[in-house]
Amino acid sequence: MRTLRPPRGPAGPPPSRRAIGLLAVVVGMAGGMYGIGGGSLLGPILVGRGLPVAGVAPAALASTFVTSIAGALTFGVLSLTTTGDIAPEWALGLVCGLGGLIGGYVGAHLQPRLPETGLRLLLGGLAIAVAGMYAVQALA
Repeated sequence: MRTLRPPRGPAGPPPSRRAIGLLAVVVGMAGGMYGIGGGSLLGPILVGRGLPVAGVAPAALASTFVTSIAGALTFGVLSLTTTGDIAPEWALGLVCGLGGLIGGYVGAHLQPRLPETGLRLLLGGLAIAVAGMYAVQALA
């Protein structure tokens, strides 16, 4: 809602590098444990704190990439040393990674042409939709 209404006073200072670093570590750990990629959590938080989408998106994508590689390698190694079927679905992972690569390329070209307000509303809407889907799955 803050995106649609003008701020009443001066905007607060952006988060410090130290705060962003600490947040990135916590989000990376949570993303790694749940297998969702840290950028999907980090992006909305940083945009909600007032950072521009054009600056947050590349950092969120890099965070997701690193978290995903670390998670896939960890589960791959664990599948060699433990019982049970915990090995990654490599074909699915590669196809999803290819989709992410294409989406990142297209997004990088489209982002400068879209207004910041529209990008913020889109990101907020997607975050709310995903949260709603998780809530429905948790209650079902």
